[in-house]
Amino acid sequence: MNNKNNDNIMNSNTNHWNIHVDHLVDYSNVKMNSIYVRRAGKLMIQPDEQRQHRLPNQVLATALKNIESLGFTFSSELLQGMRTLSREQFEALVEQLVKDLKVMVGAHVEYKPMYAGFPEQVMNEHEAELYLNAIFHYLTHLTMDDFEPSVRAAGERSPLLEKRKLKVIDLGSKPAFLKLIRQLIEAKGSISDTDKKDIQRVLKHAEPSDTQAILPAEIPFKENVGFVVAVLLKYELASIERIGSYFKTASDVLRLAVSWSEGDVSLATATPFRKFKRRERRLLLGLLEQCGFITEDMLRYKDRWIRLGEILHPSEYKLRYPRSQAAFDILRNNKPFSTFNGSVELAFQYRNIWSLIDLLSQRPGEFARKLDHMLRITEDEEYVLLAFGEVAAQVSTPVLLQVRRHFAQRNEASDLRVFFPKGHVAKAFGIPNELPMVSEAVCQEVVQLCEQALITRFAEFPSLGKTYVDERLQSYLVPFSQRSASKALRTIVRGSRIPMGEGDTIRFFSWWKEGEVDGTPTGRVDIDLSAVMYDEHWNYVEHISYTNLRSVKYKAVHSGDIVTAPYGASEFIDLHMPSIVNYGGRYVVTTLHSFTSHPYCNLPECFAGWMMRKKPGSGEIYEPSTVENKIDITADTQIAIPVILDLVERTIIWTDLALKRYPDYYNNVEGHQKGIVLMGRAMTTLRKPDLYDLFLLHAKARGELVDTKEQADTIYAVDEGVTPYDIEQIMAEYLA
Repeated sequence: MNNKNNDNIMNSNTNHWNIHVDHLVDYSNVKMNSIYVRRAGKLMIQPDEQRQHRLPNQVLATALKNIESLGFTFSSELLQGMRTLSREQFEALVEQLVKDLKVMVGAHVEYKPMYAGFPEQVMNEHEAELYLNAIFHYLTHLTMDDFEPSVRAAGERSPLLEKRKLKVIDLGSKPAFLKLIRQLIEAKGSISDTDKKDIQRVLKHAEPSDTQAILPAEIPFKENVGFVVAVLLKYELASIERIGSYFKTASDVLRLAVSWSEGDVSLATATPFRKFKRRERRLLLGLLEQCGFITEDMLRYKDRWIRLGEILHPSEYKLRYPRSQAAFDILRNNKPFSTFNGSVELAFQYRNIWSLIDLLSQRPGEFARKLDHMLRITEDEEYVLLAFGEVAAQVSTPVLLQVRRHFAQRNEASDLRVFFPKGHVAKAFGIPNELPMVSEAVCQEVVQLCEQALITRFAEFPSLGKTYVDERLQSYLVPFSQRSASKALRTIVRGSRIPMGEGDTIRFFSWWKEGEVDGTPTGRVDIDLSAVMYDEHWNYVEHISYTNLRSVKYKAVHSGDIVTAPYGASEFIDLHMPSIVNYGGRYVVTTLHSFTSHPYCNLPECFAGWMMRKKPGSGEIYEPSTVENKIDITADTQIAIPVILDLVERTIIWTDLALKRYPDYYNNVEGHQKGIVLMGRAMTTLRKPDLYDLFLLHAKARGELVDTKEQADTIYAVDEGVTPYDIEQIMAEYLA
């Protein structure tokens, strides 16, 4: 039903709400606890064991009741610590905590679906009535309850008839919190925008001693250098001498200029540079002057450096920074300059394997990345392997892990090769797998070389003692890159498979709001929640969307289409999983489509999530205590694919992907079947290093494997010890 875009659609009259915000006591820990509870499920407090007057039980009980309704509770350790707080401290802490938890699960907004009696009301309504109701809404923007209050209004729904396992909030500490932020900065891969905002907020409010505890001696991932240093300089938190050691290449300096200009530090897209002050220009040129091989590195981003040079005016400082001036002169005047990459490309062109070995041995990381290509063009594989073995110890851990997994599965049958291009929009590309075969013996030799290099490296780390590694970690991927990861209740690595909770019905929800963003009105915003079902071979089975509100056969139902959201709007989809499986369905792709073509990054707020329900007719349509996860939809795209369901294995595949920024009109699920199937096949056949392999390598190198958790000194598991959700710790400490 595409007539919802009718030009006759009118704006409805809506009452304004008066919102009263109570004054909140400003404690520094209260500010940081908002980050701590979201990232680690912990709170910092300062217990005073000497206090003679403890908080009354009824005060604690009231607080517990409030957070239990959101699906959380306190650990006994945290509860005991809270008893020692003053009432003022406790109330300030809990007031902010409740606000934070509501945002985390999506309970900070009002949910008003088209049909308040969802799901039964939609399943039982006559088809003609559903059609007329939709037309009525498109013309007036009123819901059925606005026009004719439903007999199944929210206040008349039966109580929630299911119990949920509560998420435990534990007692943390300031040193542990600062270590968490330090781990983000020390990550061996890219971090997300949410990570960066957290780092900036903490550094902004940090005391000088805290700043020293947060800053590492080295920032290993280069994208993070530009961002962190820009924050340090903005708040005058570090000297030039301190930050100078972070810069090793010209691209590091370019990223600082980009970060100062609020651009993309991944350098995936070009950034218009702002005008720099004279002291900023001197700083950038001074940092560039100290780096090695600057001309070759600058040629990688030649046009951007030329534009930056027009702002820096290096010729004004040619006596002070002669190497920088000379490099800019080569770029600007197209003077000849031989580069390493040019020599490598020429050697590949002429299939000169000996030149390639000599060249790439100088840069082991490049050797590892081009190893497959080298093995495909030569019959002298043993010499290539011998040369790689000599430099493997110098290859970074993330690259070794990926090369190891690639060659371990190199000759397995696979229709697609999947790539995630660099940038802030989470896209996946699948291309036909047309790689020629490589000898299995050669592949296994590469695997052994990588594994030996990793075990030798990990053996230098502190001992783990007796170590338990949970086999379920095979479903969770290693966090190499979180650049485009969305903010979520529980963030996980793209492609990981999460077991579903109890219940046969999964309820998806979405919420969005129109309004103003940076002073620009959004106009009417219509976001459509859809679910498409496929069989095990990715043949289309059925879909649920605004064009098809229900499927009696598959017991799937949509709460009704909402086309405007001045005060927020929500849509829901219920899927009864056994019914879908019984009729041949296996995969379900959930999507959000911006019908009005607004990129999600240009909306005041948009998020989606899911709940597991045993009795979907009981309780409120949105019950915060049943929320399994909630993910913010903020990408520069118009179609989002948050998750894919595998109903046979009862797993949720975390995708957090975008399909296409400028879709063809109309933007709905029917118009994007081909792209959705490609994404689905790509994500369900993804083959990347998993956490089980990573932790097993660490255990072999510096521990003793045991069979049970009870025997272990160190635990790696889905729900205990180091878990897949400890992304900061994994990226900082296990990928070194």
